[in-house]
Amino acid sequence: MNVSIDAIENYLLTDGVNLAIKLAASLALWIIGRRIISLLMGVVSRAIVRGGRIDATTSRYVTSILSVLLTIGLVLGIFGYLGVQTTSFAALLAGIGLAIGTAWGGLLAHFAAGLFMQILRPFKVGDYVSAGGIEGTVKEMGLFGTTIITPDNVATIVGNNKVFSDTIKNFSAQEYRRVDCVAKVANTVDPKDAMVRLRAVVAQIPNVRSDPPPVIDLLEFTAEGPRLCVRPYCDNEHYWQVYFDTNRAIVEVFGAAAYPVPTTPMLHLVEMNPLTKASSGESQALARAG
Repeated sequence: MNVSIDAIENYLLTDGVNLAIKLAASLALWIIGRRIISLLMGVVSRAIVRGGRIDATTSRYVTSILSVLLTIGLVLGIFGYLGVQTTSFAALLAGIGLAIGTAWGGLLAHFAAGLFMQILRPFKVGDYVSAGGIEGTVKEMGLFGTTIITPDNVATIVGNNKVFSDTIKNFSAQEYRRVDCVAKVANTVDPKDAMVRLRAVVAQIPNVRSDPPPVIDLLEFTAEGPRLCVRPYCDNEHYWQVYFDTNRAIVEVFGAAAYPVPTTPMLHLVEMNPLTKASSGESQALARAG
C-alpha cells in the first residue's frame, strides 16, 4: 500500500506536472491559434474583396472553407504536441467522418448545394430574397446553411439543400419592383373619381418612379364596394418606404374626399308562416287536420 502511494506521489510530482503543463499549453495554443485564424481570415477576406475579382458572397464562402481546414490543422497540431499519433488520429477522424457522413448524409447534400449555389449564383450577399420558406436579406452563404435576416431582424439559418431545392425569389435581381396596395371604396362612391384622385397623389410620393408610371385601376367588385389596385414602382431599397407612404396616401385622399366607409349590406330577414315553409303535402295534411 505504501509502495502504491509512493508511486502515485512520484507520478504526480514528475509526469503529472508535465501533463498539466502540456494541457495548459494546449489550451493556450487553442486560444491563440483560433485568434490567429480569425485574424488571418479577416485579412484574407479583405484582400479578396480589395482585389475586386471576387465579390463578398464568394469571399465569405472561401474564408469559411479555409477556417475549417485551418481549425482541423490546429487540432491535429495540438494532439501531436500532446503525444497522440496524428496518423492514427487522422485515420480515426476519417472513420468518424465516414460514419457521420453515412448517418448524416443531409450534411453532404447541404455542402453540395452550397457549391452549386456559388456556381449558379441565384442570389448574393445583400439581396432581398424568399428562399427555403424564409424571406429577408441574405447575410451569409455558409458551407451548409444560408443566413437570412428577416424583416423583424431575426437571423434565420436555412440549409443550403432546402434553399437550392425550393423556389427562390430574388427581389433584388431587377432594378426596380412593384408595390402592391389595395384601396376599397363604398358602393356609393364613383371609382373613376377615386382613381383620378389617387393617381395625382401617388405620383408625388417620394421615390415613386415615373417610368413605368403607377398603375391605379379597378381590381374587383365586393359586397362592400369596388376594390382598386394601387401599384406604384420604385427602386428596391425604397420598397418599404413607398409601401407605407402609399397606404398613408390612400387614407388621406379618401378622408379629404369624405368618402363613406365601405360596409357590408344588411340581410333583411322575412318572418314566414310555418305553413308556407312546409311542403305542399305537409300543408294539405295540416289543413285536413285543422
